Amino acid sequence: MHETHPQRGGATRRSVLGAGLTTGVLAALGPAANAAAASSGTARSNEAAPTTSWFAGPAKAVRPRFRWWWPDGLVDPVEIAREIDQMADAGFGGAEIAAVHHSITDTSVLDTARHGWGSPAWRDGVKAALRQAARRGLTIDLTLGPSWPVAVPGVTPDDDAAVKELAYGKATLTGGAAYDGPVPASVYPAASGVAVQKLFAVQAARVNTAYSSGKATGLDADSVTDLTDRVRGGNLSWTPPDAATWVILSYWQRGSGQQPEAGPHSSPAAYVVDHFSATGTAAVTRYWDSTILDSTLRQLLRTAGNTFFEDSVELETKGLQWTPGLPAAFREHTGRDLLPYLPAVVLDNGNQIFAFEARLAQEIRHDFWETVSGLFNEHHLGALKSWAHGHGMKLRSQPYGLQTDAIASAAVLDVPEGESLGFKNLDDYRCLAGGRDMAGHRVLSCEAGAYAGGAYNTTWDKFLRTMGGAYAAGVNQTVIHGFSYATVPGVSWPGFAAFSPYSGAPGYGESWGPRQPTWHHVPDITGYLGRVHEVLQSGTARADIAVFRQTGYTATGIGASWLTSTGIPLGWTHQFLSGPLLDLPTAKISGNRLAPDGPAYKALFLEGDFFYGSTPTLAVADARRLLTFARAGLPTVLLGAFDQPLTPGLPDDGEQDELRSLTAQLLALPNVRRITDKTLVGAAFAELGVTSDAVYSVSSTLLNAHRVTDDADFYYLCNGKHAETVKPAVALIDHDVTLHATRRKGSGAVPYLLDPWSGRVSRLAQYTQDGDAFTFRVTLQPGETLVVALGGPGLFGDRCGSRPHAVATDADSVLFADGSLAIRAFTAGTRTTTLSNGRKVTTKIHEVPTALTLDRWTLSVDDWQPGATATTTTIVKHSLALDALLPWSQIPELADVGGIGRYRTTVTLPSTWTSGTGALLKLGSVTDTCRVTVNGTRLDPVDRINPVVDLGGQLRRGANTIEVEVATPLFNRLRISNPAVFGTSARQNYGLVGPVQLTPYIQQTVA
Repeated sequence: MHETHPQRGGATRRSVLGAGLTTGVLAALGPAANAAAASSGTARSNEAAPTTSWFAGPAKAVRPRFRWWWPDGLVDPVEIAREIDQMADAGFGGAEIAAVHHSITDTSVLDTARHGWGSPAWRDGVKAALRQAARRGLTIDLTLGPSWPVAVPGVTPDDDAAVKELAYGKATLTGGAAYDGPVPASVYPAASGVAVQKLFAVQAARVNTAYSSGKATGLDADSVTDLTDRVRGGNLSWTPPDAATWVILSYWQRGSGQQPEAGPHSSPAAYVVDHFSATGTAAVTRYWDSTILDSTLRQLLRTAGNTFFEDSVELETKGLQWTPGLPAAFREHTGRDLLPYLPAVVLDNGNQIFAFEARLAQEIRHDFWETVSGLFNEHHLGALKSWAHGHGMKLRSQPYGLQTDAIASAAVLDVPEGESLGFKNLDDYRCLAGGRDMAGHRVLSCEAGAYAGGAYNTTWDKFLRTMGGAYAAGVNQTVIHGFSYATVPGVSWPGFAAFSPYSGAPGYGESWGPRQPTWHHVPDITGYLGRVHEVLQSGTARADIAVFRQTGYTATGIGASWLTSTGIPLGWTHQFLSGPLLDLPTAKISGNRLAPDGPAYKALFLEGDFFYGSTPTLAVADARRLLTFARAGLPTVLLGAFDQPLTPGLPDDGEQDELRSLTAQLLALPNVRRITDKTLVGAAFAELGVTSDAVYSVSSTLLNAHRVTDDADFYYLCNGKHAETVKPAVALIDHDVTLHATRRKGSGAVPYLLDPWSGRVSRLAQYTQDGDAFTFRVTLQPGETLVVALGGPGLFGDRCGSRPHAVATDADSVLFADGSLAIRAFTAGTRTTTLSNGRKVTTKIHEVPTALTLDRWTLSVDDWQPGATATTTTIVKHSLALDALLPWSQIPELADVGGIGRYRTTVTLPSTWTSGTGALLKLGSVTDTCRVTVNGTRLDPVDRINPVVDLGGQLRRGANTIEVEVATPLFNRLRISNPAVFGTSARQNYGLVGPVQLTPYIQQTVA
């Protein structure tokens, strides 16, 4: 029945939810969170001005991390310490210990009583990891349970702490027929191990096919009748009041019986806990405090511990996610009883099976899941976070997988995390970034590089292309998927891999480490990632637009009208906010900006709720906040029929009228626009004087992220795409970009280029300036990145002072070299350069040596093959003379080889080669990682996305030796050594394929 209630003592829906979130969770965003943030270096804007060493040698705290897969406690502390050393030597900042062994199908290998998760053997391994991490300056994360979701050994499916489901039974009555018999049993049996199920309620409802939708049977809400008190001894007798078709519904509360993924992991067995109750969370913390955390581990966590981690919330049930406290929480949240509305929310294998009138059903489902969201954020995330802080740790979590407000969850967490595999596009990250930044946290983490079937064939090139766009969407920490423990009994070369084989085929993600030939070059990768993280964890994130979401889901791929499709390609940035974020202390207006000390949004954008039929909904409490913001000066754009908005949930008496009164006041303000065509969103921003911090001269695949410190504006630029599945593929971009300096301290900014591969910083030499706007040309290959800083002269040890820069030139490029302005040209002729002081300089370029294609090489290959044991590798040498570059798969001797190849050639340069002559070495196609050595000197790391190396002054007259060392994946070798798993897949193309070109240039000083 569709009940209406007066306001509950003046308490609104938002205040009820906010109370749970604020007292239980958002309070944790105060002193405790601030202290934790300060200890982890959050307030980088208060640190000394950045130097070249700050960028060149990023701190271990910001370096990439590993997801470290253990076969539960079947580990050797000596091997654990060795693997920590391997990670540290390769430039990683830490690891997350996770019990994952999907590849082990023989359960006899893992004796859970002796070396299960949480066992003494497992704890000894954790202690060894923490001790060695402390010695090496790394930190260790611990998953909260074995595998996922969070589970506790010893909890049984029938315990109060175990995860619950609400299952339903059904009987249909026609023509006025009476029902007399046992209460309908659940349509599917309880899971194995579930012995107790409690009858929660029995109802009857009249069928109304006018409300049927898809497979959902329509019901009259006003006909719902509670029959629970008619049940006697498990039997029910009831006669319908008319001859219509009626259904009798029974609801059974029971444990779902879910265990953590790919078990067994422990003895006794672990069962997933209730994620919506204090009881479920207490079972987790009590187990850790009483069974795992002895005095030694507690001390080690405070020395080298980092976060407790929870993977995505993959609660599996054929029924409805449930907790015994849900009915009381629903009443507290809405002022209504849940029981009359249950038919509209009960699920069968994820599908709605009954429906009321469409709008009513939408309102009920919204209220139900908003209630669940509040319970999850308060009793699960909030409680776990407080407990973690008590042990000197932080809480990191992937807060999605349910129909809960992940945006609000991201604000609760110390470190929210997304994932490259499960997220459909970049807007999924932007949801979590909004929660992070409104809460004043620093890090948005990403489980990175998990690819289906990617075992032993994933290239770093692919990984970097995946992460390039994620960084632009707010990610600034990478947890790489992953690093497998060395071995377990029965595995084949090159060692234990957590996810491979997976159902007899290559599994998810990679098992990185010394077993991979590319590991020899991984310090180049970790240096690059660490520098990107260093920049993107500095200061405060900025975004142009706050997109308000009535429903805060993520991992959905749902974006924002105009902004996602049109705004981003023009330079706009946005993040998503949900209702609870409007109650945070940062949610204030100053200078017409929302959260001025944080993301400093220039405008707020609101449209219909995509998750509920794009209905123009707005909660009254949220409408009040938006009205307050707009009155304080925040430009606001509403898309859709917000002159006639609806409440997202069931309205209280008078609530609908109050909402429309509030939105009428909102729409009457001069800094508010309502539009009905999504193509007009940009025009509405323009009318309100709202512009983006980054502006592109053309619509582009260029993505950007902006962070501000007291000393500089940092812009991260990437030629990427909104989603990896989007076609056509990203192409070369070459166009002007305008970036604005917005920092509050200092003046006279100049632009700097920060090369995340080499760690070098240089002044940008060609640009135009208009006030705080700097315009320059950006040319990037697909996936390539660029970091720009706008800061005062002298930053990063700059010695160019007030020297003029170029504003125009017909030379191929301009640069500052040794403090002077210089041009480069690849052909002879006269070049004219216009300087910022108005002076024009003419430069005569004399003969430039001819470009060369380098196609004759000697190739020495270390062929990695299985050794005497699963973890030892035999190296077989191959030597070849090549008249043309080909992929190894097309060279008979190398067709099935994976390893390290060293290509060597000699280039003889003419006597006209002078100190002003240099060259670019363009490697063309190369798989996978590579390093370049010229005349015995190893050069800076090679940009893996655009492998062009400036040889600078390394070349000389006469003979020059150029060596390109290439490391490959192992897939081609595994096709032969382990054909049962890898043999059905085609060979990959490895090696230096080119074409390799040496392109000389002349460099001359002009000012």
